[in-house]
Amino acid sequence: MESNIPNSTSYYSDTPQKSLMDRIGGYLVEFFQTLVVFGAIFAGIYLFVAQFHKVQGNSMVPTFHTGDYLITEKISYRFRDPKLGEIVVLKNPRDESQDFIKRVIAVPGDTIRISGNTVYLNDQPLQEEYLPPGTPTPAGAFLTEGAVVKAASNQYFVIGDNREHSSDSREWGAVTKKEIIGKAFFRYFPIPVIGILTDK
Repeated sequence: MESNIPNSTSYYSDTPQKSLMDRIGGYLVEFFQTLVVFGAIFAGIYLFVAQFHKVQGNSMVPTFHTGDYLITEKISYRFRDPKLGEIVVLKNPRDESQDFIKRVIAVPGDTIRISGNTVYLNDQPLQEEYLPPGTPTPAGAFLTEGAVVKAASNQYFVIGDNREHSSDSREWGAVTKKEIIGKAFFRYFPIPVIGILTDK
């Protein structure tokens, strides 16, 4: 009498099971790859598109106050020059580790003079609707009282809105377009004043 003995067959995977450590290592590699990608994107944005800034100091009061957070866009000035009245962020000409925020008051070809606490642009009083009426503008070590200075090619004169408490072109002269980081574009804090910035 024959006995039927069923065949016992074992199946083996061609790929060995990954250990827990291998799986963790794989997740870590993917995580760091993702970080690198996002880091590269952020670096590209920071270098070529926009930069975040926090206002420190009172040189732009009443337009900005200490603790205001801004986005500075860097695209516009790649295609055009800064314009009169625009608010710009620039490197401190005396310490490039610091950034300043100021307003453009003269562009290449303009003549500028400070006389009797008033700014004269091309021999006419500069119309500055963004300042409280009667705001005095004292002269400085560079833009001395009554002296007429012409902005040469690629030169810009910048002054803080808080005229009596600002280190600016009155003290250290003109800046070049290369020193200007970008245009102040958007204020995202504090909440009551969130919005796109204007030059008025």
